[in-house]
Amino acid sequence: MTVTSMDKDFDRLTLTLVADFAAPVEQVWELWADPRRLERWWGPPTYPATVEHHELTPGGEVAYFMTGPEGDKHRGWWRVASVAPPTSLDFTDGFADEEGKPNPALPTMSVRVRLTPHGDGTRMEIRSAFETREQLDQLVEMGMEEGLRAAVGQMDGLLSG
Repeated sequence: MTVTSMDKDFDRLTLTLVADFAAPVEQVWELWADPRRLERWWGPPTYPATVEHHELTPGGEVAYFMTGPEGDKHRGWWRVASVAPPTSLDFTDGFADEEGKPNPALPTMSVRVRLTPHGDGTRMEIRSAFETREQLDQLVEMGMEEGLRAAVGQMDGLLSG
């Protein structure tokens, strides 16, 4: 499996996923940079994503929704803070309402993605940081760990095909 570790740090209020791929950094980066490729892995297999807007530039936004097995839609958004292709991306990730507007009732998180050469391939680290322990606990209870692991687990197939 692609995911080599998943670490919850309650002192730093972070959840960090590390995954290794047998592909060069540039190829892994394309899975973030190309909205059609992003939607093939962003979200667990039973909740595929549809990317409606994708602007990976500082200040840019990404808007998407995931469709559940019963046809239910779950919307989300990113606000891009910084991007340095093909090695780093920082953004705020949040939930949205039915119209795609940020939902203040649900937590947001700061996400840091780093891609580095590792052996003959690439190591990807995704670190999600929360403002409070309650936010971290809430998203863990909502299945964030399992969902992120399942989503990233789909990347190997995209890189080999």
